[in-house]
Amino acid sequence: MSGNEVNAKSPRILAVANQKGGVGKTTTAINLGTAMAAIGECVLIIDMDPQGNASTGLGIAHDERKISTFDILMDPNIVSQSLLATAVPGLLLMPSTLDLLGVENELAGSPDRAFRLKQAIEIIKNVQINTGKETKPFDYIIIDCPPSFNLLTINAMAAAQSVLVPVQAEFFALEGLSQLTNSITEFREMLNPNLEIMGIVLTMVDSRTNLSKDVAKQVSSVFGKKLYNAVIPRNISVSEAPSHGKPVLLYDLKASGSQAYIQLAKEIIQNEKGADDPAAMQAS
Repeated sequence: MSGNEVNAKSPRILAVANQKGGVGKTTTAINLGTAMAAIGECVLIIDMDPQGNASTGLGIAHDERKISTFDILMDPNIVSQSLLATAVPGLLLMPSTLDLLGVENELAGSPDRAFRLKQAIEIIKNVQINTGKETKPFDYIIIDCPPSFNLLTINAMAAAQSVLVPVQAEFFALEGLSQLTNSITEFREMLNPNLEIMGIVLTMVDSRTNLSKDVAKQVSSVFGKKLYNAVIPRNISVSEAPSHGKPVLLYDLKASGSQAYIQLAKEIIQNEKGADDPAAMQAS
């Protein structure tokens, strides 16, 4: 990696967020980033959750997390030192530690406390990454948000261009989406006028049940094309992979969950770049 400036387009910055826990948020961040990298994109995942599940799920041990997102929020200028390679070529990680629990107190008196991550990402935009095939800037930056709306989430929303919302196919899905939509409206008014919902992905879907079908219809009736065609099934390999420190695509590529995340990555990239982009039409 180097800090050389580049004259390429800026990376697409998306926050994976839902204030409701247990909806597959971190799982989606890890596996979407992996699938994008497999397709040929250069991706950074920023772990903004003190639990550090994205870091663990990508196989990064605690003793490897020398410089974490906490350190970056304290001093954005050291951000390039925090980026760690993963087992996936083209996929890097900014790891998390429990130190993030102290961010609120540490930054309480700082007037720019909501924009520390944004400052760091401005620096990251000028970093070039060796993917093994080429050296290039990041195409996507994925921010894995904590389930609660606190200063960490505020930093993510101030830095992001759009929000990807994983929604579990359950009875109260629309109620949670309504709350999130209201929160994003507030973030847009207070912090980031360009923030938008990029899309909604249904997770833990059991296609055999009428409930999953009903939830999909309800979400589609409210959000229309914001609901992705790709859905993430309830799949044992997706559940098992984090305990092995691997994205599901590395744990079991043929699993239905792996194939679903590849389809989601293709759909997002096609929406961003156009359906005729050759990079969006193939996965390695």
